[in-house]
Amino acid sequence: MMRSLWIGSTGMRAQELNVDVIANNLANVNTTGFKKGRADFQDLLYQILRSPGAPSSVDTMIPTGIQLGAGVRPAAVQKIFLQGDIRNTENPFDVAIEGDGFFQVLLPNGLIAYTRSGDFKLDRDGRFVTSDGFPLDPQVTVPDDTTAVTVGTDGTVSVQVAGQSASQEIGNLELVKFLNPAGLQAIGRNLFLETDASGAAIPGIPGEQGLGTIAQGYLETSNVSVVEEMVSMITAQRAYEINSQSVKTSDEMLQLANNLKR
Repeated sequence: MMRSLWIGSTGMRAQELNVDVIANNLANVNTTGFKKGRADFQDLLYQILRSPGAPSSVDTMIPTGIQLGAGVRPAAVQKIFLQGDIRNTENPFDVAIEGDGFFQVLLPNGLIAYTRSGDFKLDRDGRFVTSDGFPLDPQVTVPDDTTAVTVGTDGTVSVQVAGQSASQEIGNLELVKFLNPAGLQAIGRNLFLETDASGAAIPGIPGEQGLGTIAQGYLETSNVSVVEEMVSMITAQRAYEINSQSVKTSDEMLQLANNLKR
């Protein structure tokens, strides 16, 4: 059987995955705090038919040899944590991170998840929560008689209470960072979980220790570029097409060999 049949098939499968990643990026072009993915590939094992450097005579050696590759396979789908654009919403409960860092969210199972999406709301208890009702950690609770909420660049949350002229500090929005954020496990809902690959979360105050600052009334948009993804889509489509053509060509060559008459 011709090697090119199997090599072409590996290329087609690889481009299927590539298109899946691109499609997911485009689907989340308007998702707050979304980080685009990128498919990485690596070549497969090689069959050494003639080893480079092997002696061809007493005084000479083979300069290159013959090494036949077996195709390609997906190696990783990496999250690219580049900063997305900052959009003004004028909503006091929308906060964006300008720079490195993640908000901490308490899940119902007691685990801590991490997010770049700062489109928070207030629940019935006055807590800052996500769109799914998961509270921030550490929790920040707004009093019932609050007339205005202010979030400083360092994460300090202050409120203006009815009947009082001075503002009152009620808590802080703490950020964390990771040595390898690409190693975080994405679980959907704009949330990530810590893994051994990401390393332990490093907490800190916004604006210190390399962490970003907080911008109230703003949201970080997706870092997906539609133009770049469309170009990547076209490239992937052409790569799939040319790999399918190599399979077709191999099949035609086998058909010619089978039809040979003595």
